[in-house]
Amino acid sequence: MAFGLVLLLLELLSGTFFILTLGIAAIIVGIVSFLMLLSFNWELSLWIVLSLIGIFIWYRRIRKSKRSKVGQSDYALNTIGTVIKKIEPNGRGEVAFDTPVLGNSTLIATSDEAIDVGKRVKIVKVKGQLIEVRRVDG
Repeated sequence: MAFGLVLLLLELLSGTFFILTLGIAAIIVGIVSFLMLLSFNWELSLWIVLSLIGIFIWYRRIRKSKRSKVGQSDYALNTIGTVIKKIEPNGRGEVAFDTPVLGNSTLIATSDEAIDVGKRVKIVKVKGQLIEVRRVDG
């Protein structure tokens, strides 16, 4: 249990939450050892197993929460923009979006229909860096 407390104190200094799992595992081993007589080998084995479980849980949780969208926006289908270079049917043109899409506010776009400059469009499909748009009625 003393080892667990030392690890918890080290965690206070580091602030990574990684050592926290090791300290909690050591305290649990201390409590189990207090309730049942265990040899040092069993205590060490139990601490290693609990530490690995704690590290696995910590890693999975941190890995999910640390994903970054640097340079990317939370674009969605139906994001609205204005055509700034005419789009020919099944051709390419340019669209300026109201909010950044894929990290840019102006992107090359394609459409099934001809769309003139100044018309409002919305995203219907994203194909890599190419955006497929459709005219917005109204």
